[in-house]
Amino acid sequence: MKPVTVKDLVDRFSLEVLAGHSELHRTVTKTRAHRPGLEFVGYFEYFPQEHVQLLGTKEITYLHKLSEHERNHHIGNIVKYHPPCFVVTRNQEGLKYLTKYCEEEKIPLLRTSSPTTKFQELVDSYLSKSLAPEIAVHGVCVNVSGIGILLRGKSGVGKSETAHTLIRRGHRLVADDIVVLKKISPETILGTHNGKTKEFLALRSIGLINVSRLYGRKAFQDETRVVLDIELTKWQEDALNNDLELEPKFTEYMDIRIPHIEIQLQPGRDVAGLVEAAANSWYLRQQGYSAAEEFMQRLQSGMD
Repeated sequence: MKPVTVKDLVDRFSLEVLAGHSELHRTVTKTRAHRPGLEFVGYFEYFPQEHVQLLGTKEITYLHKLSEHERNHHIGNIVKYHPPCFVVTRNQEGLKYLTKYCEEEKIPLLRTSSPTTKFQELVDSYLSKSLAPEIAVHGVCVNVSGIGILLRGKSGVGKSETAHTLIRRGHRLVADDIVVLKKISPETILGTHNGKTKEFLALRSIGLINVSRLYGRKAFQDETRVVLDIELTKWQEDALNNDLELEPKFTEYMDIRIPHIEIQLQPGRDVAGLVEAAANSWYLRQQGYSAAEEFMQRLQSGMD
């Protein structure tokens, strides 16, 4: 997990730096921005001082209405906790008193033209992904009809070739070779690339291709929620069964269980088509549908 600095926020959201230019190297370690309301009236028992502090119209208007003594008192109480930075939204002005305190305490004071709620949503999303626990796994990540899939298997088994066929059918590549998995909630794994391999797919006998250049921008997606773990393995005689409904299996990543499927390879097998079928079958199961249950119902109706 790469540390997030205040400079990263400035660059990401094109923020104006009003104070604390020399302190942009300060790190942000918490995922949600905080709007200090209770703190301005003196309640600090649960003050999340390690969070980005967001000052919207409500907070700045309140400060403007205070007397100089009251304003200095309330701001002084907050800056002494040295939060990573303050961000003022909607390009609000009249901030000389705030700039003064931030300069004295060496706290970056930033400003954006964005509305408060919109900016908070954007910065929270960015921090949640950037600060999420992550691991790197060997494989290929694709988005098939809106469903994120991790393709795994031994080197040379055909993961990238399968991904290439899926791309030609209108699906999207997320990452090849090195897939970065981020745990953004107790139930959600996000799959993405490591930056260096973005848009690239390595095909044996062909070499490296840029899928966006070759097949258009729709061939690539920056990230996807991973809901299926598919392992490609070599064909083994008598190793597969034809049960109506296989017993569910799972792979665990960072304490999150992902449904696992094994697809065995053999010349002539439409592996990409099987991946599409697995994705669509998973989607139908989320809607409460089971082909095996419907089939058994038909059999029962026939017997009756």
